[in-house]
Amino acid sequence: MRVLTFLHSFEPGGVERIALRLVRQWRALGVDAPLFLGRTGGEMLHDVGAGLEFISPPGAGWLAAKMETLWMIWTLPKAVRKLRPDVLFCAGNTYAVVAVALKLLLGRNCPPVLAKISNDLDRNDKPSWRRFPYRLWLKVQGRYLDHLIGMEAPMADEIGEGLGVPANRITIIPDPALSRPLIEKLRTNRRTIQDIYAGRRFVSIGRLAPQKNIALMLRAFGRGARRSDTLTIIGDGPERPKLEILARRLGLADQVTFLGYVPEPALILPKFDILLLSSNFEGVPAVILEGLAAGLSIIATDCSRSMATLLRHGALGELVPVGDDRLLADAIARAQPASQDASLSLAQAQRFTLEHAAETYLRVMSRIEANASAHEIPPLPAEVRTVPRRQSNQPGERIS
Repeated sequence: MRVLTFLHSFEPGGVERIALRLVRQWRALGVDAPLFLGRTGGEMLHDVGAGLEFISPPGAGWLAAKMETLWMIWTLPKAVRKLRPDVLFCAGNTYAVVAVALKLLLGRNCPPVLAKISNDLDRNDKPSWRRFPYRLWLKVQGRYLDHLIGMEAPMADEIGEGLGVPANRITIIPDPALSRPLIEKLRTNRRTIQDIYAGRRFVSIGRLAPQKNIALMLRAFGRGARRSDTLTIIGDGPERPKLEILARRLGLADQVTFLGYVPEPALILPKFDILLLSSNFEGVPAVILEGLAAGLSIIATDCSRSMATLLRHGALGELVPVGDDRLLADAIARAQPASQDASLSLAQAQRFTLEHAAETYLRVMSRIEANASAHEIPPLPAEVRTVPRRQSNQPGERIS
């Protein structure tokens, strides 16, 4: 079985990071899993993407970066015709438009598409005038995407309602944001860090973009934190300059540190006490899973249908309404380090491992491949059967 994954680039992003890990794991399992990149730039080329073979079209200049979705729609069909994959893996909501375009451009010659729903579909943050066309777009996705993957149990209903697809076209696979070695390393590091610090050490991880609403976090931290508390913000993005200005304006310059991009941010989580998430919308945030694995106390906005299940309805963290800096500040004020139930937190984290998810994805893909022209998908086979057809392309190989 040949599984083609397509990504814009190695630019940092949770969807892209997990997709690169899946490709690497599938190859380790003996699957022919080529990777198509619209362009080759980005920081993740040197960490999670290091040494990973990929193919890329020629002529990917600055315009490809500015119009990356159109660029991929223009160049990917040729790669699909050349590679002739059995299944296309659409790694997240961002790539759904590319997958639908492939279906329209290639018609019956397009392989079946397995699409992971990586973000909230309700999108209550959208203004009312945008919701109707957005709902129509979801129904279009449901018409053309062959099978949908949700990352936590509540997403089954969310996908069914949003995309209008039956239950037999939806599979729940816990998001593979962790690995067994990573969980063990985080737990070990947590036990060995013995430094003494007067205040509480808060941390946030994420791209500095409007979705993450870091401005709300800063305002809430300014209201709820003590003078001895600190907040470290890990990640980079277009909003960083104005967020740094806001932190200074709030008088938080001595308490808030913008760390920028970190190759493997989960590894430094054991140095902190409390994880903050202030997003307007998410799917199953990888950072929450990393926080659970590291044993941090968690405060998060209720930014998707899955958040309550993910945090065991309050047993593993506190949820506050989206967009309410006052309630977030109250939660910050009463937060206690080392208050997490270590065993319950670990048990939840262990559900979301790459080792489990990679094989489950392959089972679903095997069913899709075997039933590409059928409407009904039979029960899962007892084991994954994959036969490599040939080795993947060499790093940076271009499609001429």
